[in-house]
Amino acid sequence: MRKALLLIIAAMTIVSCQFRPRGGGERQRKKHDTEHISQSKHSGKPMKIKMVRENGVLVVPVKVNGVQMSFIFDTGASDITISQTEAQFLAKQGLLTQQDVIGKQQYQIADGSFSEGTIIRLKELTIGDRTINNVKASVIESQNAPLLLGQTALSEFGKVSLDYKNGYIIFE
Repeated sequence: MRKALLLIIAAMTIVSCQFRPRGGGERQRKKHDTEHISQSKHSGKPMKIKMVRENGVLVVPVKVNGVQMSFIFDTGASDITISQTEAQFLAKQGLLTQQDVIGKQQYQIADGSFSEGTIIRLKELTIGDRTINNVKASVIESQNAPLLLGQTALSEFGKVSLDYKNGYIIFE
């Protein structure tokens, strides 16, 4: 079963680091992609998370299905993205199953061409005391691609601000 899942993930991967939204700043989606599947839960109190600056980008500690990972805070990314390496690791641990593979989606790349990508469901994404359940993410084909914390996650957290001077992301 796990080998089959790994093959599905490998066969349905994307290189989304180069992807840009279509049109007026938003990616066009198919009808089934607009349904809201995520839910968030938290204490309701403001929370600060220390970010680290690595190679010129801000990195945030995030747990994906209980596994600690470091994501680049990227307000310009449409989706949460994980690399094929992380997807395979989660699958080997039984934390990503065949039922979590939602399907394929068309993306428009910056050069105007189209590419098909793999959409998966992350059961749980946690930052500090904030948790999002059943959130969509994209799998990136590259083994060493960066993990991006994009709009599909940030929009679920409600009001989010940055303290660049002190290196914090603040959830209100």
